[in-house]
Amino acid sequence: MTPVLALGPSWLDPGTLLDTLGFPGLLAIVFIESGLLVGFFLPGDSLLFTGGLLIATGVLHVPLWLALVLVPLAAVLGDQCGYLIGRRLGPAVFKRADARFFKPRYVEDAFAFFEKYGGRAVLLARFVPVVRTFVPVVAGVGRMDYRHFAAWNVLGGVLWGAGVTTLGYLLGGISFVRDNIEVILILIVLVSVLPVLVEVLRARRRPRSEAVPAGRSRGRGAHRA
Repeated sequence: MTPVLALGPSWLDPGTLLDTLGFPGLLAIVFIESGLLVGFFLPGDSLLFTGGLLIATGVLHVPLWLALVLVPLAAVLGDQCGYLIGRRLGPAVFKRADARFFKPRYVEDAFAFFEKYGGRAVLLARFVPVVRTFVPVVAGVGRMDYRHFAAWNVLGGVLWGAGVTTLGYLLGGISFVRDNIEVILILIVLVSVLPVLVEVLRARRRPRSEAVPAGRSRGRGAHRA
């Protein structure tokens, strides 16, 4: 029986999604969450972990090696799509000064963000829900060097896609994990959002004088890792 997480809407439960959509649905969700702005609410981490667990227990009939190839591929392609969306549509979307959500200053913030973190931002964002959906788009808007983006994107896609799936597969053989799957998935979500909470706290404690001036550098070299 597929485990069900009694948290949030039932249709967003990893077990329900896998029961309904199967492995092709898992790949589609990974792609959508990774690069399409509409997928920020999807349960990527818990879905991959549950998928690996179900492969280990024989509920999901997919060879592990195939999952470890296709899941990272879907993640990488999703981020590539997000980058292209930001690069091609970003200037048009963010050009209105009176826009409520897509403000021009967000473009300036994108330059400052990638000037500070470089390619690491693409890698680290993979492990943070919501953030991983928007970072590739922001990278495109900020004109991050494409070759550097692609390299960090592949590395992050492999570490996240194969890593979380493998973790679920290995722990799926442990009876304690199978019997307490709801608690495990909640812990995964909490660990995933921890970097965001830490960064928010650090930003609040940081004096304003230390803030990076928005858009201070627009050269391509500013976005290199």
